[in-house]
Amino acid sequence: MYGKKVMGVVRSSFIIDENGNIEKIFSKVKAKENPRETLEAL
Repeated sequence: MYGKKVMGVVRSSFIIDENGNIEKIFSKVKAKENPRETLEAL
């Protein structure tokens, strides 16, 4: 972009338990694959 290097969008998803603690982190997710992975983890 005009000679500058940019990272772009990095998507992440989190599974959070009832106490507000992060149970699982999904980094660099793809929109089509993430729902399936999240349901499997639950």
